Amino acid sequence: MRVHVVSDVHGNATDLAKAGDGADALLCLGDLVLFLDYADHARGIFPDLFGVENADRIVALRTARRFEEARALSSRLWSGIDRRAATEEAVRRQYAELFAAFPSPTYATYGNVDVPPLWPEYARPGTTVLDGETCDIGGLRFGFVGGGLPTPMRTPYEIDEETYAAKVAALGQVDVLCSHIPPEVPELCYDTVARRFERGSAALLEAVREVRPRYHLFGHVHQPLTRRMRIGRTECVNVGHFNATGTPWVLTW
Repeated sequence: MRVHVVSDVHGNATDLAKAGDGADALLCLGDLVLFLDYADHARGIFPDLFGVENADRIVALRTARRFEEARALSSRLWSGIDRRAATEEAVRRQYAELFAAFPSPTYATYGNVDVPPLWPEYARPGTTVLDGETCDIGGLRFGFVGGGLPTPMRTPYEIDEETYAAKVAALGQVDVLCSHIPPEVPELCYDTVARRFERGSAALLEAVREVRPRYHLFGHVHQPLTRRMRIGRTECVNVGHFNATGTPWVLTW
C-alpha cells in the first residue's frame, strides 16, 4: 500500500490535483483555506479584500506578537463590511476549487483555519471526512482528529482542550494517528521562521505514549524545528507545508 499525506494546503489547488498520483489513497490533515499567505502577502482572502499594504501591516504585527494591535487594525478594516458574509463567500470559492482537486479516495480532517459546516456541501463521493473517527486503509486503522486549540490568533476552528481530548480518546486503538496539530513536544511545536511555539496537544502526546501507534502524522507548524521524532515505538512526523512544497509525504507498508 502507498498513501500520500498533505497538510496546510492553504489554497494550493494546482498541486493538490496531483498529490494523489501513484497512491492508493490521499490523506489531508486540514487547513485548506488561505486567509493570508505569510510568504506572499498578495495571496489570500485578506489581501483580496484589503490590499497588500494592509496585509504587510498585519503580518508585521502578528509576527511581532502584537496581537491586540493586529486585532484593532483588523476591526478598523472590517468596519462597515459584513465580515461573516464576505468571508464565507471567499471560503466557498476556495472550497469549490480545492474539493474538486481531491482524488478518490481521499480521507480528510479539518485544520484550525477551516470552516467545518461548509465541508458537507463540497465533499464529493470518494472524499471521506473524519473527526474523532477511524477508518481502515489497507489493513491498518487510521484515526483522525481535526481542528486546533485556542490561541491569540482566534482562528475559526479552535476547540477547548476537554472537547479536543474527548475526540482523541474516542479513537481508541489505532495504527496511525492523524491530526492537524502536533503533540505537545517543544521541538515539534516551534516554528523557526515565525519564531514562536504553536499550540500542541497534551492529549495527543498522551495517546502516543499509551496507544503507541506506528505513526503520528500532523502538520500545522510550517517551518518546524524538528520534522520527525520517535516517541517510544511511535514515529511522529510533520508531513510538511504543502502550500509551499507542493509535495505530499509518502507512507508505504
